Amino acid sequence: MLLFKDRSAAGVAGVLAVALGASVLLYYWVAPDKKVDDFVGPPRSGYTLTNFNLDSYNDFGQPAFKLIAPHLERREDDESLYINAPDFVLPPTKDLTAPPWKGHSQYGWVNKDGSLLKLQGKVHMDRIAFGQTPPASIDTSEVTAWPKENRLETAEAARIVQGASTMDGVGMRANLDTKHLELLDAVHTVYPPRKR
Repeated sequence: MLLFKDRSAAGVAGVLAVALGASVLLYYWVAPDKKVDDFVGPPRSGYTLTNFNLDSYNDFGQPAFKLIAPHLERREDDESLYINAPDFVLPPTKDLTAPPWKGHSQYGWVNKDGSLLKLQGKVHMDRIAFGQTPPASIDTSEVTAWPKENRLETAEAARIVQGASTMDGVGMRANLDTKHLELLDAVHTVYPPRKR
């Protein structure tokens, strides 16, 4: 204390500032390294559901799609849903009197806001007959769907059966509301003869 007896307050503050700076530098020099997160593995699930029903709606409050499956995991990082063996329902968004398309796939994935649905593995879809329209089915795989717009597509082989007509091709685009269906390559179609 004798050292600081005749010193000004500014001088004491300067010495203390130098001492503080030196102690901070000493701490960073001898402190252990930050622990690195060395966890390796799949992203962790925000939550898991078993035997669940999921209903998603479009911007107008109409049903966009329904999923029923034995297992769902929500990922924390992007809030997407990973689903095992989903049964799904894609209702019409324009003609609400038309029956929905129903089907199943081996796996499914839904993005955070429900605007994108991936039906992975083998995919089968059916629609019952209505009015003058015969029943229809689609068998394909790896379908990407925009359920709020009722559109879907795949780059894989697809078979479409409507009534007694069969269409096979590779790559498919469909708008389920407008009943517009496009096969992109290697198309083979069988139409039975009309009754006279």
